[in-house]
Amino acid sequence: MLDQRGRDINYMRVSITDKCNLRCRYCMPEGVDILPMSDLLTFEEIRAVCRQASLLRINRIKITGGEPLARRGVAELVSMLRDLPGIDQITMTSNGVLLSKYLPDLKKAGLDGINISLDTLDRENYRRITGRDHLDEVLKGLDQALDSGIRVKINTVLMKGVNDREWPDLLALAKTKKLDVRMIELMPIGSGKTFEGISNEDLIRRLKDRFPDMALDQRIHGNGPAVYYQIPGWKGSIGLISPVHGKFCDKCNRIRMSATGELKPCLCYAPVANIRDLLRSQGEEAVAKVLKKIIYEKPEAHCFGRIEEITEDKQMIAIGG
Repeated sequence: MLDQRGRDINYMRVSITDKCNLRCRYCMPEGVDILPMSDLLTFEEIRAVCRQASLLRINRIKITGGEPLARRGVAELVSMLRDLPGIDQITMTSNGVLLSKYLPDLKKAGLDGINISLDTLDRENYRRITGRDHLDEVLKGLDQALDSGIRVKINTVLMKGVNDREWPDLLALAKTKKLDVRMIELMPIGSGKTFEGISNEDLIRRLKDRFPDMALDQRIHGNGPAVYYQIPGWKGSIGLISPVHGKFCDKCNRIRMSATGELKPCLCYAPVANIRDLLRSQGEEAVAKVLKKIIYEKPEAHCFGRIEEITEDKQMIAIGG
């Protein structure tokens, strides 16, 4: 469906839980309350919303969290969404801790790709950033996903004084592995406001100095706004996602739904509707009307450059990213 500015909104990020088995400081610091299951949409309700979204020509679904693999039965949800007419692609964002355990079921259910959030390859720094010691499990799941044939992307957020010197090691994963490593600028949402991110403008200059033969990769890698590059001889690619210093709102193709049914047409603004109670009381037709309205009225642009105008006050864990 086209919004009022002619953008084709064909992609929905669907959070299924605010629970997570890590405590990354910019996303879910210690002490954040977890919602009771009764507040969350059931898998059948998520499928109902996605069915109505597909009728509006949304054909790509990203399952997010929290940590989606922390919710029991996620492979069943993938299968339920895969059976919907009009849904062409189902991917997932995960921290990778439980990926090895659930990978066979996810593969069988029809998952097309997985984005693994990974901000360091240093075990001690991983523990400092995430509050847990699970790096070995993440790297095991990453390699097994590659071996299974599922497309893999690495999502990294660089923060000054935290992991800003580790980008060469993280990018080097794409040298020997057929995957994309994406550097995502830190967004000023929730606890992210308390950290200082690294500009991708600075990073691209460092990359060009180190890899003068690096060239733009014009292939389509997915649904998002990453700008990709290839380094001669590397198996994978490098992507830069620059929401703060490289605004791409004119090409934005997505809406978001939280685990409780809050609909967000733009990440930095508070939800415009909650369809959980509407779905339970009035059914799918009422949901379809709300979806159509929020898609059409999607804001022109985010306001990350003007922090005082950001109206979203939740932690990233509760939004779905």
